[in-house]
Amino acid sequence: MIAIVVSDADSASVHIGDHLLDLADWETHEDDSRPDAEGGGTVYTREGFELREFDALHLEIEETAEPFRDSTGHPEDPDLLVFASRHSGDTGPLLTAHFTGNFGPAEYGGTEGGLAETCPNAHARLLDAFEEYAPESYEVGMECTHHGPSEVGVPSLFAELGSDESEWDDPEGARAVARGILDLAGVAPHRERQIVGFGGGHYVPRFTRIERETDWAVGHIAADWVLDAMGSPEQNREVIRRAFEESRAERAVVEGEYPELKRVIRELGYDVVGETWVRETTGIPLELVERLESDLSGISEGLRFGGLAAGYENDSGEYECIDLPDELLVETQGIDADETREIVSAHTIAFETEQSGTRAGGRAVVRGPSDREALVAELADLLGEKYDSVARDDGEIVARTTTFDPEKARTLGIEEGPAFGKLSAGQSVTVGGDEIDPETVQSEEVLRFDW
Repeated sequence: MIAIVVSDADSASVHIGDHLLDLADWETHEDDSRPDAEGGGTVYTREGFELREFDALHLEIEETAEPFRDSTGHPEDPDLLVFASRHSGDTGPLLTAHFTGNFGPAEYGGTEGGLAETCPNAHARLLDAFEEYAPESYEVGMECTHHGPSEVGVPSLFAELGSDESEWDDPEGARAVARGILDLAGVAPHRERQIVGFGGGHYVPRFTRIERETDWAVGHIAADWVLDAMGSPEQNREVIRRAFEESRAERAVVEGEYPELKRVIRELGYDVVGETWVRETTGIPLELVERLESDLSGISEGLRFGGLAAGYENDSGEYECIDLPDELLVETQGIDADETREIVSAHTIAFETEQSGTRAGGRAVVRGPSDREALVAELADLLGEKYDSVARDDGEIVARTTTFDPEKARTLGIEEGPAFGKLSAGQSVTVGGDEIDPETVQSEEVLRFDW
């Protein structure tokens, strides 16, 4: 069940609540066990949802899930709690979502160093819904963790309509938020791949990209100003630990230079990874990632995953590590660098790269000899775009082409100039009354590549 909190002290919240009630059929019952101001009184329920109204602002309501427990025969706690809320700022029309708590002092509700449990998977789904339903003039975004409550009792998030009175009273904006909340029906709070974020601005563009463009979701985020408010990472180890625990995450992405923070994160037993790591591992089994980074090299050192990685299934878990044919790769990259990269990717589980990840080179992992054969065969075919003939024989590729030989031309008394250009283009020239055919001044070039 998803619990929805509407605050009567927040006009945007009230309008969102009105649209929630209008968009679906709800049943009502009276809860006389608690004051109306604290979530009692009229309670609205429908399959998968329960909506309660409170007098206080959301950020002041601690233990928020308590009124929703067992109130209508629910045997368990809510799966997720959503605060329908306003957003205040100089950001123009905006639909946004974020988690709650404080890495540092509790200036706006909650407790100092207290962080609520996040729901990164639901957060990602809500942003998708906002993108779908947002009126044309609205932006969609996410924010760092920055205010109370700290003790909610279940995974929770804020779903916000912003950013000033004109939007708080906008029926289209309020309806978009309400539709996004209803789209959370049946959505699990968490997924397997979740990270914690540190650094960056309040509206966290890097972490927005990660959540929108990869299969990783983002839990608590401490922006630059939040880290400043928190103070020394060494003295706030438990706060940092809590950020991982409440996000159900084992990894963090840190934007900016924070050596002490990174050290503390690692000492707490968590990993620090970059955005490239997050992107490269999208769709790749994490056990496979770990093995390949151990057997080859790290993603930060240029390891990239091939087209065979996402669907790699092998009951024995076996694969073969090979040396890429580097001289052959250099030649084919000179012909078509993009096609060379695609060929390597198509026939490998993973491969090492050079030049900041732009060119394949070094070692690779394949399922077996047939993948290596197919890789070399396609690279040989690519050589055919430059050479007259390409043959594979006994671990060697032999490429042959016939080209204009300037030395042969000079021995026939032909000087450098227009005649050279015509002969190299396959045209005959006349020198001293004699016609010189281009074949006369050609030589065969032979290249051999071991594989």
